[in-house]
Amino acid sequence: MRVGAYRDNLLGGIFMVGSMAAFAIEDSLIKAISNSLPTGQILIFFGLGGALLFAAMARLESQPLFSAGVTSRPMLIRVVFEIAGRLFYVLALTLIPLSTATVILQATPLLVVAGAALFFRETVGWRRWGAIIFGMIGVVLIVQPGTGGFSVLSVLAVLGMLGFAGRDLASRAAPRSLAISILGLYGFVAVVVAGALFGLWQGEPFVVPSADEVFHLFAAVVVGVAAYGFLMQAMRTGDVSAVTPFRYTRLLFGVGIGTVFFGEDLSPAMLVGSAIIVASGLFIVWRGKVAVR
Repeated sequence: MRVGAYRDNLLGGIFMVGSMAAFAIEDSLIKAISNSLPTGQILIFFGLGGALLFAAMARLESQPLFSAGVTSRPMLIRVVFEIAGRLFYVLALTLIPLSTATVILQATPLLVVAGAALFFRETVGWRRWGAIIFGMIGVVLIVQPGTGGFSVLSVLAVLGMLGFAGRDLASRAAPRSLAISILGLYGFVAVVVAGALFGLWQGEPFVVPSADEVFHLFAAVVVGVAAYGFLMQAMRTGDVSAVTPFRYTRLLFGVGIGTVFFGEDLSPAMLVGSAIIVASGLFIVWRGKVAVR
């Protein structure tokens, strides 16, 4: 490997690890205030903050905030999946352990690979299809349907995972003319819409947040925007096959925060399911790298 390529992959890996750490911190900040603020209100405030930051970034880059590409079919589909993913995942964060939601979310790349094969006709051999199915078995082990350990609330994390996978696939089909800041802007606008819809359905009145809650919300916005930026930078700096495995560090950060700060326990089923999901994802990345040699 060339020295330049090695340096790019190393830097891309560092950006990816930073992104996953920031996402885990964002999740923990949202969970910390979920008992005192309505979920819809959290989503609205979080979405508005992120949208304003990305709008400011877009203007600094001299990017138009609205163009024909924004209303393209892939972008509209992306918004729908973003709304679903954000809503169900935040609901999962508020109702189930952070570590459980984080582990289930790690199956997202598996579904993205499956979707790329089905919708973009990318070549995925039987070995990678087998790994995808194996990874989904890991999700089933964690959710434990039909057993005494099953909680229907865990399905919220699964629905969030499906939403994020659909968003990632739609992002790939989005017009190349749209800058990352514009994608981020409309992604956070979708969060506002998700919060408004859920708030209307839930019917809970808005609560005046305390200074501590405002701090948590502001910190979640800043960390969330940084996480998104680090992720995009990672994907643009190193080879996808080299930086993608570092996505699974989010599991370590999420589980670590859940156990240390929220006192969560890790069941044997969760540990086994986590290992299966990570192993499946790493195998898919490795097979993809072999296929292009």
